Amino acid sequence: MDTTARTALRALAALDLTSLNDGDTPDDIIALCARACTSYGAAAAVCVYPEHVSTARRALMDAGAPVRVATVVNFPDGSSDPARAERETRRAIAAGANEIDVVFPWRALIAGDAAVGARVVSDCKAALPAGALLKVILETGELKDAALIRRAADIALAHGADFLKTSTGKVPVNATPDAARILLQAILAAKSPCGLKVAGGVRRVADAAVYFDLVDAMMGAHWATPARFRIGASGLLDDILAVLSGTSAAVGAGY
Repeated sequence: MDTTARTALRALAALDLTSLNDGDTPDDIIALCARACTSYGAAAAVCVYPEHVSTARRALMDAGAPVRVATVVNFPDGSSDPARAERETRRAIAAGANEIDVVFPWRALIAGDAAVGARVVSDCKAALPAGALLKVILETGELKDAALIRRAADIALAHGADFLKTSTGKVPVNATPDAARILLQAILAAKSPCGLKVAGGVRRVADAAVYFDLVDAMMGAHWATPARFRIGASGLLDDILAVLSGTSAAVGAGY
């Protein structure tokens, strides 16, 4: 198997297959869940709006698919209302979500208020049952400044984040290697088991390869398992399948 095919398989296993469109229907979500299960293996999760969590959960359970259900809260604005974030988290968990992607109140941090970010993260973490994951979206493209990105990462790590996530995918600048490097540096400095999720703009296997190379170099070749590394994307699956369909049938054990 060549390097590109190996990267495609790694990207598939790490993929949070995402549909966060205002016009999504239940049929769209059922189709998304079907796409998450390929002949080469399954995605790590599907990520949908909270109103579609129960549909996704049922579709994946009916298929017997080993795919988790992620949803977004405090999204996409990253409000400074911890009660809202906690309430949305509890509702999403009750609907069947396994993973919560919460937007950090990045505007408040820019304005000098770090305490509200700590509260949002800690309150959402406290609302999760055992086995559920909290991914904290730092919106690094809006924070911009490396010191602010690191400050947001440190706050999230100190208050229970299971993953640091770069972006919502809803702003002009989303995932970048520079931002991912800062988040990995924070994880290393904290000696934390926290993972990394890159989201927004990762559309091709070649894009994913940039992040796998970065993670492998900084964290070690065996760090980037789905338990610690995710890619949030909608279009990436098409390129993964295009790469794998052009390789030997031996690329995967099948799903």
